[in-house]
Amino acid sequence: MSLDYDLASIQDVRDLIKKAKAAQQVLGNFNEKEIDNILVAIVEAVEENAESLAQMAVEETNYGIVEHKKIKNLFASREVYEATKDIKTVGIISEDPKLKVIKAAVPVGVIAGITPTTNPTSTVIHNALCAIKGRNTIIFSPHPTAGKCSLAAAQLVNEAAVKAGAPDGVVGCISKSSIKATEELMHHDDVSVIIATGGSAMVKAAYSAGKPAFGVGPGNVPAFIERSADIQQAVSDIITSKSFDNGMICASEQAIIADMPVKDEIIAELKSQGAYFLSPEEVKQVGSVVINPKGGMYPALVGQTPQTIAKKAGFSVPADIKILIAPLDGYGPGYPLSYEKLTTVLGFYTVNDWHDACLLSIELLKLGGIGHSFSIHSQNDQIIREFLRKPVNRILVNTPSALGGIGYSTGLLPSLTLGCGTWGGSSISENLGPQHLINVKRLTYGIKKVGFASKNNASSCDLKSDDIADVVKQVLKQLQLA
Repeated sequence: MSLDYDLASIQDVRDLIKKAKAAQQVLGNFNEKEIDNILVAIVEAVEENAESLAQMAVEETNYGIVEHKKIKNLFASREVYEATKDIKTVGIISEDPKLKVIKAAVPVGVIAGITPTTNPTSTVIHNALCAIKGRNTIIFSPHPTAGKCSLAAAQLVNEAAVKAGAPDGVVGCISKSSIKATEELMHHDDVSVIIATGGSAMVKAAYSAGKPAFGVGPGNVPAFIERSADIQQAVSDIITSKSFDNGMICASEQAIIADMPVKDEIIAELKSQGAYFLSPEEVKQVGSVVINPKGGMYPALVGQTPQTIAKKAGFSVPADIKILIAPLDGYGPGYPLSYEKLTTVLGFYTVNDWHDACLLSIELLKLGGIGHSFSIHSQNDQIIREFLRKPVNRILVNTPSALGGIGYSTGLLPSLTLGCGTWGGSSISENLGPQHLINVKRLTYGIKKVGFASKNNASSCDLKSDDIADVVKQVLKQLQLA
């Protein structure tokens, strides 16, 4: 008897979970050295195959640039490993001799990883490293348009881990992608945690699955160029960021906000560095082919070159153009290009000062980027710090936003899963790492004598109302609530 596709995909998931659960029970007994050996082996395998995985991703999805996807694969392996190798995730991770509290890390179990079509191999590599670092196993549900390359990445990581001594099944991937398969994975009793990297609908589904989840939201990132900025460097950073893998990292800039006194200098510098300013008619044409009526992107133009986008919109741009700039005087439904654009198109606004930049940034973030990231180019530290008040969890200063947000060009934890905090409906407000994928036990000793007693034993502790009030005040003072 042959199963129909949905039933076969569900059975595929159940088989993967059974294998992952058995593997995790073995992996959970590994020591720190054994886990590190596995991680090193994975990194080496990825480095040897980073380019071939990148080529597979571009060929299958038709998104992005091979060389940049290779960089992301290497970043997701070597840089993530180097940044997280000293994080304690096995056994006793800390002891406080004063408070007499011992903390010990234990695995969370089997993890479900929902991966996007924009970063189909690098997300698999990153999340697998973080999972295994905590002695967990992980099963990926790839986006249907990137199923083959995500499966290849997962198989590569699993094979490298097994060769280094891990049990088979530490990393799995659904080979028959379907909505039913993903639902089975997220809701299965033997799956402990979900990492959802993808569209808002999928993230919401993960959070409604009835178990802990780490989801990330969209990033409609404003980039403010303040009057004190190094204009040449700011423009270079923005173009580098927005053209990297054709703008598919969620932390990439979505709109430039130009400070009025330096507006003309910014425009001139953008043009000199490869930006094409759209005419009012071209703004309408590009908006109609890039953004759908609900404010989302048409999939065909995700991660595309300016030349491809212009051709689709009915005009042409020179071959050396790196990004398209859309001057806008509003935002929201009447201005499609004010929404998130994971491609080589940027909005452009002018404001009178940093106060107006603050107000405009908040409105742009409300369109689909609240809690994610904000970019500023400035030499005025006082103004920079004013933006700490804004509803974002990453304020990226004088750096390419896409690369700064993932921790490539900043001191943030290297990651391809960027939490948006409660503003963005996310359970974490920082970059996801292995420290989020462990449970921490606490063993604690009594360090304070308890002097309370019942009425029947008043002789040992005869507390009157005034005495009780004093005790309460002391406790509150110790808790720093008095």
